[in-house]
Amino acid sequence: MAKVSISLDAELVVEVMVLAGIGSPQDAIEAIVRDYVARGHRTEARTGLREQGLREVDVKPREPEG
Repeated sequence: MAKVSISLDAELVVEVMVLAGIGSPQDAIEAIVRDYVARGHRTEARTGLREQGLREVDVKPREPEG
């Protein structure tokens, strides 16, 4: 797996470590990023199903009116 090095504000990293309850800066930031990605996938799954349902309604032919 490829690795990326970035610079972050030390106070920000310490706050993340405290909030996450993780002692390693690397592990704390990685956990936060993984959580963010997982939330995005869950949101896509929820909205994707809802949008799919709306598409199915739009695809059905309309009844003649009048």
